[in-house]
Amino acid sequence: MQQLIKNLVEAYGPSGFEDEVRALIRAEIEPFADEISVDAMGNLIALKKGNGSGKKVMIAAHMDEIGFMVSHISKEGFLRFANIGGVSNLHLSGTRAKFADGTIGVIYGERRTDRSKIGGLDKFYIDVGASSSDDCPVSVGDAGIFWQTFVERGDHLSSKAMDDRVCCAIGVAALQQLEDSAHDVYFVFTVQEEVGVRGATTAANRIMPDIGIALDVTLTGDTPNGAKMAVDLGKGPAIKVKDAGMIAHQGLVRLMRGAAESAEIPHQLEVLLGGSTDARAMQISGPGVIAGCISVPCRYVHSTSETVSLSDVKNSVKLLLEILGNPIDL
Repeated sequence: MQQLIKNLVEAYGPSGFEDEVRALIRAEIEPFADEISVDAMGNLIALKKGNGSGKKVMIAAHMDEIGFMVSHISKEGFLRFANIGGVSNLHLSGTRAKFADGTIGVIYGERRTDRSKIGGLDKFYIDVGASSSDDCPVSVGDAGIFWQTFVERGDHLSSKAMDDRVCCAIGVAALQQLEDSAHDVYFVFTVQEEVGVRGATTAANRIMPDIGIALDVTLTGDTPNGAKMAVDLGKGPAIKVKDAGMIAHQGLVRLMRGAAESAEIPHQLEVLLGGSTDARAMQISGPGVIAGCISVPCRYVHSTSETVSLSDVKNSVKLLLEILGNPIDL
């Protein structure tokens, strides 16, 4: 599991540019899926057929990560950029940037006269070692990511793009291990979640599932002066009850809680005050879908050191398999 997570989180894949991640996942799941396709948006859709007596279930984990796009190159060779997804200015100065061709840059901010203010994205630039616009190795319109490598610290795993590659790893592991399910399970590795759950929207409208379960990360409330929420790292997967974009189907919440309790899987309940997931897209697709989410607790979300617990990851796989391996009666 650790090696799979490392391979996925270190891959390049900002929203709209998920090709490398998709290729990695496809190589892992191809021997285990009954059907595999890629739609026009770029979603990777893998069907694991059931015995015909169950539901049509869609599992969604997004492949994309937050990033940026070059919007201007100065005559001195410095880059200005626009955000791709929810980029926080707090995390920028001194962060390294990486482009699809491997070019590395350093992000920094203009000199501040008032050090109590950070400034908007227009106050930051990227230094790629160029001396002018003529010898700059990247161009306007090139996309990049905020670069950091994977590190394992006991049970804690830290890297950029844990959101949501760690859940892609959960989806891969569940697909590989799922046997004798009654349900037709569509494992969908979606694109462009960070810019508006776009991939999950088109995939759900194509599949028209009976049940939709997103796999995503969530915030924690266990850091000094952190968010006030009842989710801690290492205490098991969080079963979403509500976020800013959706209220989970209460029958599915009860089923998830019952599955966790019967299998003795530690779990928590998540009420997230801001943000949403692919579950929102599934819930409001077609005529409406019963939807919920299994969330992996994650510290430092949308930074280059997003941190999860390996035990939470493994228990998320167990919970998903427990749900998919039994009848879904709501």
